Amino acid sequence: MDTAAATAATTDAAPAVPVSESHPLRRTTRRLLDRATPLRAPRLDPYWTAAFFFVAYALLALCRFGSMSISSWDLGIFEQAIRGYAHFQAPIVDLKGPGTNILGDHFSPVLVVLAPLYRLFPSSLTLLIAQAALFALSAIPVTRAAARYLGRARGLALGIAYGLSWGMQKAVDFDFHEIAFALPLIAFALEAVLRGRWTAAVCWAAPLPLVKEDLGVTAAAIGALALIRTRRASPLAIGLVACGISATAVTLGVIIPGFNGSGSYDYWSKLGGDGGGTVIPLGTALHTTLWVLLPTTGLLALRSPLLLVALPTLGWRFLSHDPHYWGIDWHYNAVLMPVVFLALVDALPRARFSQRRWLRSYAHHLPAALVATALALTTTLPVGRLTDSATYRMPPDVAAAERLLERIPDDATVESDVRPLSRLTNRTRVFWTGDTRGLAPDYIATQLPDNRTPEQTLKDAAKRHLGSTYVILGTASDIAVFRRTSAH
Repeated sequence: MDTAAATAATTDAAPAVPVSESHPLRRTTRRLLDRATPLRAPRLDPYWTAAFFFVAYALLALCRFGSMSISSWDLGIFEQAIRGYAHFQAPIVDLKGPGTNILGDHFSPVLVVLAPLYRLFPSSLTLLIAQAALFALSAIPVTRAAARYLGRARGLALGIAYGLSWGMQKAVDFDFHEIAFALPLIAFALEAVLRGRWTAAVCWAAPLPLVKEDLGVTAAAIGALALIRTRRASPLAIGLVACGISATAVTLGVIIPGFNGSGSYDYWSKLGGDGGGTVIPLGTALHTTLWVLLPTTGLLALRSPLLLVALPTLGWRFLSHDPHYWGIDWHYNAVLMPVVFLALVDALPRARFSQRRWLRSYAHHLPAALVATALALTTTLPVGRLTDSATYRMPPDVAAAERLLERIPDDATVESDVRPLSRLTNRTRVFWTGDTRGLAPDYIATQLPDNRTPEQTLKDAAKRHLGSTYVILGTASDIAVFRRTSAH
């Protein structure tokens, strides 16, 4: 069935030849079609590819966790939410403010899926390993679809290029984020679209609104894509469009404001004048778009309607007044990677039978070129660090810092900044430095600023908590811990 579908697709793209079967052009076209016959089963390559990238991503996570190289407070935020779910409590995230329910910030109830695993292994590392597994899982449908429609070698090449893509690597290197769940859902949904399995496509896309509030529009885009591909009013596709848009509207208008103390959605300001009024420069938008499409697909993904699914994510980012959303850093481009690679899988078979000789040649050599590009970029990206022996050596000061943080008792209240977070959020109640809202914490854990002594940093902490007295519990490397001795 898959072979017939792919052959039909390539036949549609081939030029009409109103000549006899013996005509040389007819014979040439048939030879090209014969060589394009896809594999019925791409063997175990997709699964080996996913396993390889799981090991690579997990190693990166282990090494970064072991060296306490935490990029932001996001890891602590998500651990606090999942810790709440794991203990059958509300997902309270004190890092966002004492008693803050994370459902009033971003709507990501999908995090409850990790609660049983976290209950067994209560650590920030559990989140990082789970993210590595989810990212690697998304390589299965990408590699499988590529092998099915392009052949085993090209399929494996695109699977490797996907796993090494800069968007994936930057997301792996940016702690944990809920979008890890979106990647396999989008990838499996679009693979089902390519195969014409509309029920499967809807089932994979339907949970996207539970991952993050904006992904309901992405789910609707997948439904719209199904309508374009079928060219008929499919009830399933129409239902997905309606449910995706409705879910986003209800989430932004009712659910998040209901859990938010201010009764609104805090991020509206980043889409309006209150966010500073800064509009994305045209050059920045073009730069990001080219990075999304050029090194990953050689721009050939532009020939596929699957690229429609990328528009909601690019849209809200480019409409935002927050420059953090505009560029190619952090995790923001990860959800675009399965979209552009599967759009490439959709476009390549037709390009290989184009009437333009240069396009046929370009499509023929593109998979190998993309692997080469991904490998070249990897020398400056996180996975490239795995080839450096220094990556696997734990800095000697980390063990001392961990012993110091272990002196903070379980269930204590702690004010902390980024670096100590990963060793505290699994067993204490942690607040962000300067945002305890009048609560004097039992302990303060901080990374010492450059050229600041522990005594100077202690004075700064005392100013934040007037009426309470703190003493230095200990220092290790660049970490200092202060203990409260009295409160007035």
